[in-house]
Amino acid sequence: MNTKVKIAGVEFKNPVMTASGTFGSGMEYSDFVDLNRLGAVVTKGVANVPWPGNPVPRVAETYGGMLNAIGLQNPGIDVFMERDLPFLAQYDTKIIVNVCGKSVEDYLEVVERLGDTKVHMLEINVSCPNVKEGAIAFGQKAESLYDITSKIKAKARQPVIMKLSPNVTDIGEMAKAAEAAGADAISLINTITGMKIDIHKRAFVLANKTGGLSGPAIKPVAVRMVYQASHAVKIPVIGMGGIASAEDAIEFLLAGASAVAVGAMNFVNPYATVEVAEGIEVYMKKYGIEDISELIGGVKE
Repeated sequence: MNTKVKIAGVEFKNPVMTASGTFGSGMEYSDFVDLNRLGAVVTKGVANVPWPGNPVPRVAETYGGMLNAIGLQNPGIDVFMERDLPFLAQYDTKIIVNVCGKSVEDYLEVVERLGDTKVHMLEINVSCPNVKEGAIAFGQKAESLYDITSKIKAKARQPVIMKLSPNVTDIGEMAKAAEAAGADAISLINTITGMKIDIHKRAFVLANKTGGLSGPAIKPVAVRMVYQASHAVKIPVIGMGGIASAEDAIEFLLAGASAVAVGAMNFVNPYATVEVAEGIEVYMKKYGIEDISELIGGVKE
């Protein structure tokens, strides 16, 4: 039984990854999860300088999920190179670094710094606020997405995954813009913008007012968008958004994803990623599936 998948020339032992921002760089979870069992660890966003993030409170539980307004807090590329990368290099898993920035130049600085490292792929978070565009995310305009993708591809030494925002009118158009600019793969979905109000205090629960909704509540939206994106482009799609079980992950594969990432469920169940990977194998045995490629895009039209 073959669970290996290949994306942009990089081979993963299985299609299960961590979703950026939910797993750190694996250190916090390594007591619970054998990182060698995962297809890849996708790191929390890394910027060219340390980011303090948003004021607290910045996380809130919601029905079927959670809201976060962390603001991409991270210690920056220097700490990542010195501390996190050597830690991840000990494991037999692929390393995908999520890159964030407030200007194209910020992204390029991180991408160039990672060029000669053991990082296997780069995932570009285009949900960051573009300060030069009045804080509109890079991923919310096809032209901005095309521009940043093409500039990163010109400098990157590793294959580039563009992580798409669901907060757009037409996900297919955004997927096509990333592909046209040279992206090697796309990943989706990032969080959906949401809000929660405390009716007793008559105040916003998050200091930022709005936050990103993740968890099981967004899964049907994510499956639909992955299906649309995978039919809009020829490059591989990595699907995520509310995956809590192997059954959820298999839905994404059938919708057209070549791999999947587990996010919010890591906070609920730190063993979730390995359980998803094992559950996919159980499903393949049950239905006599010899190669996982039989599942990818396998939904009956």
